[in-house]
Amino acid sequence: MPLNKTKAVLAAALLFTAFAACAASPEQSINTLLRDEMAQYGIPGVAVAVSVRGQTTFYNQGVASKTTHAPVTSKTLFEIGSLSKTFTAALASYAVVQGRLDYSSSASQYLPELSGSTFDHVTLLNLATHTSGLPLQVPDEIKNDQQLMDYYRQWQPPATPGSVRVYSNPGIGLLGVIAAKTLGQPFSTAMAQQLLTAFGLHNSYLHVPTVAMPRYAQGYDKHDAPVRVSPGMLDAEAYGIKSTSADLIRYLNINMRAVPVAPAWSQALGLTQQGYFTVGGYTQGLMWERYALPVTLDQLLAGNDSTNITQPQPLRALTPPSPAQRTAWYNKTGSTNGFSAYAVFIPEEQTALIILANKAWPNAQRVETAWKILGLAGSGAVR
Repeated sequence: MPLNKTKAVLAAALLFTAFAACAASPEQSINTLLRDEMAQYGIPGVAVAVSVRGQTTFYNQGVASKTTHAPVTSKTLFEIGSLSKTFTAALASYAVVQGRLDYSSSASQYLPELSGSTFDHVTLLNLATHTSGLPLQVPDEIKNDQQLMDYYRQWQPPATPGSVRVYSNPGIGLLGVIAAKTLGQPFSTAMAQQLLTAFGLHNSYLHVPTVAMPRYAQGYDKHDAPVRVSPGMLDAEAYGIKSTSADLIRYLNINMRAVPVAPAWSQALGLTQQGYFTVGGYTQGLMWERYALPVTLDQLLAGNDSTNITQPQPLRALTPPSPAQRTAWYNKTGSTNGFSAYAVFIPEEQTALIILANKAWPNAQRVETAWKILGLAGSGAVR
């Protein structure tokens, strides 16, 4: 073929490719984006749900298990890791609305066994905002409730409670224990029978029942070994929920008031979305992290950087708390050894997104993927 003709053919092919890319629908572009991410990070399966003004679209790619090859669906169960903390905060806030708790009170007021300890000076608000000073994890050697209470009694904070943000499973875990006690039920029972039932989340569990096990995805660690979350102290309160993209997008819509719930629960969710401390570029709510709009991708990447989990962060208390904001980006990441999650809701736009994967996926890449998906879905928050 003559050189000029070859160039013409190549130019035509490039033009066709560019036209095809431009002609791709948002749905096609999102699915392509997810497949590319899965290939880059070796992720077997991903479930995404995007809700825009009451219309929800599901994007399911890959498999729930590399052994069974069962396809991911909107009903596939994923471990959601620390996204569970927002559920615990909502349950505790419901107890506040019921008059059973006061966030300004000390933890020892509700657990007399901690009287005379540091917890005379640690408030429930400190537990709910990662400002107690408690460390990231419960020590491995603690195996039962008595040992846990002994640990809390002996613990000494590295800084004055409320003066620094230290991401903490023992903190939110203790809040869950206290909330359940005031509600008169074990935590797992209170979460299942009160919050999950009230929100209509019928495919969300702390303990996956036998009938639902076929829908429970297999997680894979960074070495591609199959893994699921192991039982541990305060696992239910801090990182124990398993859920589906269908249930979680409903949960986010409830948080945006797009799906109604009983007034007491709506009031409780409002408490979780208030701002109590500023930390870097975001405002710390009750487990939710809030960014004022307009927000940039760089701000979100900085706020969700792993150092915000592994390193103490300086903060400024907001007194009184900043009311819940509609013109804001609320988000929360979640991970276990074999699963990843990221949740976003933007009340002003009535837009929400949930990403679930059955393998570890870097926070930064989850955030960037969410940003791109919301841009393709037409979100005005993405610029």
